[in-house]
Amino acid sequence: MAKVLICDPVSEDALDVVRKAGHEVVVKTGMDQDTLIGVAPGFEAMVVRSATKVRVPVLDAAKTSLKLVVRGGVGVDSIDVEHAEALGIAVKNTPAASSVAVAELAMGHMLACCRGITGADRTMKEGLWDKKTFSKGLELYNSTLGLIGFGRIAKEVAKRADAFGMNVVFYDPYAGETHSVPGRKTDLDSLCRQADFISLHVPHNNETNHILDAGKFGLMKKGVVIVNCGRGGTIDEDALLAAIEEGRVHAAALDVFETEPLTGAESPLIGNTKVVASPHMGAGTAGATDRIGAEVADIIVDFFK
Repeated sequence: MAKVLICDPVSEDALDVVRKAGHEVVVKTGMDQDTLIGVAPGFEAMVVRSATKVRVPVLDAAKTSLKLVVRGGVGVDSIDVEHAEALGIAVKNTPAASSVAVAELAMGHMLACCRGITGADRTMKEGLWDKKTFSKGLELYNSTLGLIGFGRIAKEVAKRADAFGMNVVFYDPYAGETHSVPGRKTDLDSLCRQADFISLHVPHNNETNHILDAGKFGLMKKGVVIVNCGRGGTIDEDALLAAIEEGRVHAAALDVFETEPLTGAESPLIGNTKVVASPHMGAGTAGATDRIGAEVADIIVDFFK
């Protein structure tokens, strides 16, 4: 029997599967790093999602007992993976479970930017009928979508973009040409020059930090739309705000930020009317939550068999 610490919300059905397999489940969400350091020792497995970070001090505190860290979601950049593996702690994630949910949010954000949906809704609630302002929208049809990163989520976005009649190009040094999914491979500078819409789907690391910076914004068409439902830190947010203010970027939709949590009161970027912002909710659907939970449960049960 393993003792399993649930640090972020997981579906109750999934927890029941783990319990029925004979494991002890302790749910303790909302912990800061200091609290987690004190709680983690004695647990054999730890489950996190986006909120909880498993850094070196946490791993060192729990190293005598901890055998497995499961990230319910796509990336593992919230976990110090190399240090965990050096301590003999396995790190696993659920890359397929939330792909559709995040892809759908990215498409929704594109549409919101095209048609000014959030602004139109806001002015209607303020008692205005400002049809003139919101009658100059963009269309997805016959435009070019540039995908930075071409993993599971980006491929789901490509499928949906193809259904809207978009032409898809992608930059990913680790992906080859594809025939089963719409998309033509190109280099990053070419993507920036030709895309009408750019959507990011890469992890945040040394290679991708500020992959879109002032130089890259300078290459883009006037009126480009930027969408990031991937990871904060991959866009230089100061450079993005400057590109919006100078009219280079028509609109941006962001679900992730360099600093989280973050509000419009703290950030001039979020406060800008040309930015559609959401609070890192890409995997936040009932279907994705259930799939993530089921996959997390399977990983734990299989690992400790």
